[in-house]
Amino acid sequence: MGAAAAVLGGSAGLVSRACAAGYPERNIDVIVPTAEGGGADRNMRAFNAIWKKYLNTNFEPGFYPGASGRVGYEVYMGKYEPDAYSLIFGNMGPEVLNWVVQEPSFNIDDYIYWGRVDVDPGCLFVGVESKFKTLDDIIAEGKKRKLNVGTSRLAHPASIGMLALAEHTGIEVNLIPLAGGKKTVSGAVTGEVDFSVLTSGSVAAAGDAVTTLLIFDDQNALGEALDNAPTMNQVYGTNLPPMLSSRAYGIHKAAVDKYPDRFKLLQTSFRKVFDDPEYKDFVIKNKGHWEYVQYGGVEECAKFKQAMLELGAKYKAYLTGS
Repeated sequence: MGAAAAVLGGSAGLVSRACAAGYPERNIDVIVPTAEGGGADRNMRAFNAIWKKYLNTNFEPGFYPGASGRVGYEVYMGKYEPDAYSLIFGNMGPEVLNWVVQEPSFNIDDYIYWGRVDVDPGCLFVGVESKFKTLDDIIAEGKKRKLNVGTSRLAHPASIGMLALAEHTGIEVNLIPLAGGKKTVSGAVTGEVDFSVLTSGSVAAAGDAVTTLLIFDDQNALGEALDNAPTMNQVYGTNLPPMLSSRAYGIHKAAVDKYPDRFKLLQTSFRKVFDDPEYKDFVIKNKGHWEYVQYGGVEECAKFKQAMLELGAKYKAYLTGS
């Protein structure tokens, strides 16, 4: 928050730009609330390289890492004018959970997610040499003692999935944030924790070093790459919403209200990217999972955002470490 305040404090006011007769007349700023060179950066650049063909403009990224994404949102909402010439590219799941842990300085309804790029469900996995070979092994042990569970950070959809599983089965768990996906995988492999939960794309990339036992989604879209693990809803008959790390573009709600034609053009051009074979080729070439590339509009994004807010509020004490 201090970093966000420093950035905002250095600003003379809102970024002011003259209204254009045509749209887009200039480049569009994209605020990314993570560091340059990370997964969000690669994902965004790949998408924008195709999108610019249909929107006929370029995108100028700005990176504002810090406070689990909070800094970037504070900058976007506080510095950029709502004129549809700036967007935010966020990871809806963990970043929305931030607002549950600590409310932002702005009203969370003052921006909307409208363009989902992908979905990456959370999963539960063990190191290949773990004594736990099945999900039943974990549940049985969890009824004897409190289990240590690695997670990339407390306020994360995969953490929510684990807490929902613990509640349903009556086991006790201690979530341990291991600061990032690589360390979360390593924690399970080395036995630092009993097992871990994480986004499944990262787990699939770990290959034979891990075994996936459960998926927090409606399906296991990667099949054998995730050891044909079942979903929690399949095993227990629950109705848990998909626990996703899901990247999407967001925009000021005021821009949507004031410039509906601009917003409509953003939406129609955005949708065309998913049908462009060049985009699919790029994703596959860079070892991405095309199964996880799924378009989502305003309705899908709003439904997911609301689910994260409700489940985050339910498990807030665990997400804050209290």
